[in-house]
Amino acid sequence: MRVILAEDSTLLREGLVRLLEEEGHEVLAAVGDGRALVEAVEAREPEVVVVDVRMPPTHTDEGLRAALEIRHRRPRVKVLVLSQYVEKKYATELMSGDIDGVGYLLKDRVAQVGDFLDALERVGAGGTAFDPEVVRQLLARTTHADPLARLTGREREVLELMAQGLTNASIAQALHVSQSAVEKHVNALFDKLSLSHTTGYSRRVLAVLRYLGS
Repeated sequence: MRVILAEDSTLLREGLVRLLEEEGHEVLAAVGDGRALVEAVEAREPEVVVVDVRMPPTHTDEGLRAALEIRHRRPRVKVLVLSQYVEKKYATELMSGDIDGVGYLLKDRVAQVGDFLDALERVGAGGTAFDPEVVRQLLARTTHADPLARLTGREREVLELMAQGLTNASIAQALHVSQSAVEKHVNALFDKLSLSHTTGYSRRVLAVLRYLGS
């Protein structure tokens, strides 16, 4: 894939460049701030950008704002966000639109090379890849009026794995159950979230968004 990196830590940035190139990806540019990222995307037209949330000059949300700008200007460009911590506000904002081709990983996950490369491939192919810890913290907020409260424990597990971008087959493997059992849980949670008769939209995406917005 054609990739552009945005990371202000020179050590991590250069390490990612070497890793991606060794895996056969083409790194078009590696920059250290959000504005440089937007300019590089406009000039080089990558397939995927990998961007840190916090970058110069304020080290708050420059990377995320750049990612959102890129998604607005160039919807075909996929975005994989890296963050040191779970930034609930930023993660929710990024995931509030079309989440196809979007990923959000904690930097600790980058140390697990296989997980990072798998997430990059999944996002590059138009799927989603959300760090399990990000999903867990975003989904922890429920109230008595929350429709998610009607889900069983197993249905919530299935939805959490859906939110990470896993297919039914991958969910079945993760939970050590049959794929038909997963499909039954998926259909049940669609019913409980009033998505059974939704047409024109991906019910999986709507279910995940409902979960993330709870």
